[in-house]
Amino acid sequence: MARRAPALPVPSRSRQRPRPVRRDGFLKTSLDNGLTVVLKEQHHAPVVTFWIWYRVGSRDEPTGLTGISHWVEHMLFKGTPTYPKGTLDRLISREGGAWNGMTWLDFTTYFETLPSDRWTIAPEIEADRMTKALFHPKEVEAERTVILSERHGYENNPLFLLSEQVQALAFQAHPYGHEVIGWPGDLQTMTREDLYRHYRTYYAPNNAVVVAVGDFRIPEALRVIERAFGRIRPVPEIPRLRVQEPPPRGERRTVLEGEGNTAYLEIAYLIPEATHPDFLPMVVLNAVFTGTGSLSFSGGTSNKTSRLYRALVERGIAADIEGSLIPTVEPFLYRLTATLQPGRHPQEAEVVIDAEIDRLQTEPLRPEEFEKALKQARADFAYSSESVTNQGFWYGWSEIFADYTWFEGYLDRLKQVTPEDVQRVARAYLVRSRRTVGWYLPTRRAAS
Repeated sequence: MARRAPALPVPSRSRQRPRPVRRDGFLKTSLDNGLTVVLKEQHHAPVVTFWIWYRVGSRDEPTGLTGISHWVEHMLFKGTPTYPKGTLDRLISREGGAWNGMTWLDFTTYFETLPSDRWTIAPEIEADRMTKALFHPKEVEAERTVILSERHGYENNPLFLLSEQVQALAFQAHPYGHEVIGWPGDLQTMTREDLYRHYRTYYAPNNAVVVAVGDFRIPEALRVIERAFGRIRPVPEIPRLRVQEPPPRGERRTVLEGEGNTAYLEIAYLIPEATHPDFLPMVVLNAVFTGTGSLSFSGGTSNKTSRLYRALVERGIAADIEGSLIPTVEPFLYRLTATLQPGRHPQEAEVVIDAEIDRLQTEPLRPEEFEKALKQARADFAYSSESVTNQGFWYGWSEIFADYTWFEGYLDRLKQVTPEDVQRVARAYLVRSRRTVGWYLPTRRAAS
């Protein structure tokens, strides 16, 4: 459910350059070409992580081109004239570093983490890849096979199939409704020209954020980044899809059947975007239900004392229960996913989850349960941001859907959440009219 339509494209030169934010060990500024730069000194270890974030992801993909952002990400590992294919793997490995990239709903990002006396190769690499990726036709076709194979591998997992169907049903118009990897038909028909056009449209300094965290001095680091990126010209405008998701008019349901002995249940509720005041109360709500804040792609806390673990796993209905709450630019989904025990039916788990939601909506949270959930949400966030590389991730991701202060002020804002806030958001968002329910029924059922 879209909060608002994205703004119309604006020529880069008409934008005012924001004033730099400076304090001890931190700088946020922008170059003349529109590149946002966030620098954080961290001298605990002789390591630097360098990230570049592009404001393009699966939500920028129209029908017929789903999966294009992810495919373009793959192509940036296929070489440039400066760094032919395979060169960077050897170079970064030789320097004792690690590198990778990822695509998500709202972004595409790449990073290098290197010893602090070698990190300056990272801006050179990413500035080169911003403008000089080759997209050789033979590599495009080879990568088509790789990505289709990746997609087929996902399809062997019933949870992927169920999650994809639930997500597609939850959104009727908004591109959040398709998986990042894209639909198979689009992957089969996309051309080299489609990919290169997407690359030249969105890979520009005025659509990017550079983040460096680690063992460097800010004036030096800024000079390195200006030298690498400063001469790259901005693009005149960045197109954005203008999509208004219609409001839901009632509960939506889907049933999948497939191979296996295990049934699954997924319930997805439409919830606000990351900058909405109700987002953090939803984080604590999820900790009450599943024992984790679940803000990142992995958590570090246990859920064995959470409400749904006790109600489903300890009673032998489910083998596992998870909650997913991802920060996004526009409203997305809060998901509860249960893996059923052999012989159990998704309806059994759904009845139990509904009862627990009703209990949270009608009965005040006990102070000790609320404090435990709050501590778990804080711990989950701390686990996901303890390394230099993860801090670079969080600074960059926060700039995509808000700005760096979202990350830096997260724990302080979490302290302000009250038990009444948690109950209020449960009543507001965990309602049938805002949810999509999916069942996966195995064709081979184990004996009860």
